[in-house]
Amino acid sequence: MRPPLRAVATLAAVAALLTACSSGDDWSEPRPKPSPVGALGAGFVDPTDPPKPEGTVTPRPGSWNSVHPPKGYRVVLLTTGDDAPTKALVKAVEEWADDEDVDLRTVTPKDPHDFVPSIDRAVKMTPDLIVSAGNDLIDPLAMVTASHLSQQFLVVGAEVAEPTQNVTAADWSGASFRGEGLGASSTYDANSFTAERCAAAIRAGVAAVLNDLTGIVIWLDHH
Repeated sequence: MRPPLRAVATLAAVAALLTACSSGDDWSEPRPKPSPVGALGAGFVDPTDPPKPEGTVTPRPGSWNSVHPPKGYRVVLLTTGDDAPTKALVKAVEEWADDEDVDLRTVTPKDPHDFVPSIDRAVKMTPDLIVSAGNDLIDPLAMVTASHLSQQFLVVGAEVAEPTQNVTAADWSGASFRGEGLGASSTYDANSFTAERCAAAIRAGVAAVLNDLTGIVIWLDHH
């Protein structure tokens, strides 16, 4: 005996809903390169003198505010450390993702031996962007990011000393760690990791990446 039409319709609706949820969670499906929603404001970069690889730009504060990621932008937050600066950065990334309807997933290494494997795991998730928060990840990133040139990385609150074109950083004088070989400069200040500065780092950094201004340092000190 065939089921009633109403039951068939209900089952079909449930199946469609499950399929939609499943496809939305499946990052393995290819999709076009994400484009920014909105445009950079005046003073982010000098259009007559675009930044060179490994260069540093000091954008006008707020010149990134009108740039947003597309809905469902796929981001992996790669983070380690329970120090106050790292916690502030993580909170800023999570709040930004919630505000912008970003599909955010987090990878946290189990121990120092897991730093490099954790980066590999993040890359294999095929996100639009990997965001790194935590000084302990700088040296591992410097080791492996050049082997994944098709994957974009954004380091917030620190920077890789010699970044390849796929590694962008959002940094400031109070947050200038560049790896164990260089350490932090004399201007390093854990108290500079304010909620406002950390929020600016993720938003300005993502705005740069979405506009193909990569492989550079976004310096967030005011003019």
